[in-house]
Amino acid sequence: MLTKRIIPCLDIKDGRTVKGVNFVQLRDAGDPVELAKIYSDEGADELVFLDITATVDKRKTLAELVTKVAKAINIPFTVGGGISTVEDVKVLLAAGADKISINSAAVKNPGVIDEMAREFGSQCIVVAIDTRDVDGIDFVHTHGGRKPTLLKTQEWAREVADRGAGEILLTSMDHDGTKAGFANELTAEISSALSIPVIASGGAGNMPHFKDVFTFGKADAALAASIFHFKEIGIPELKGYLIGEGISIRK
Repeated sequence: MLTKRIIPCLDIKDGRTVKGVNFVQLRDAGDPVELAKIYSDEGADELVFLDITATVDKRKTLAELVTKVAKAINIPFTVGGGISTVEDVKVLLAAGADKISINSAAVKNPGVIDEMAREFGSQCIVVAIDTRDVDGIDFVHTHGGRKPTLLKTQEWAREVADRGAGEILLTSMDHDGTKAGFANELTAEISSALSIPVIASGGAGNMPHFKDVFTFGKADAALAASIFHFKEIGIPELKGYLIGEGISIRK
């Protein structure tokens, strides 16, 4: 069995780490370079860095900040926000990212997934899916969750996998920041239908939530932000708990 991964997420706005609830009400959570180093030292398996306003502000992720973070850590590092072209990916990989995450650009032009996967390999391409339940149906949202689309989440997940995405980062906007638990049912549905890893995001509030998303949710990795940023749960303690619960996890 593949080991499950614990992934802290650094949501970046104006060069600072921020965290909100349901994608709004953002508050400052610290310096991203300092946080990245702490998480790397504590045993996080990977990091995700998302410039959450890059697409909205029509600007590119700050490559300089990516370089600083990459130099501070020794674990895989995914970068997202405002990435729309092969050239964007080249810049970020050269700056020190191991993978890139695309969302809005993939919805606007699905063919860019194929193009990026051919150019860099599927292992470098993560497609982020921000999803919200609308009258009982899960729909994809773009532009940092601000724009609803007519894409049904499960169908889009299958399409991005078919186009060459190496991984899906699935964020439930309904659960984001609530600390009420992950969207296990939706995560399990997508994970069971696909052959590529699914990272669950949105809703982590305590250690049993991670156990639930790995068991009931069938997630390959679990991503969280505020509970790590504000020291509510330590990564070493979380890993110890999961190992004690019989979850295959990297020590």
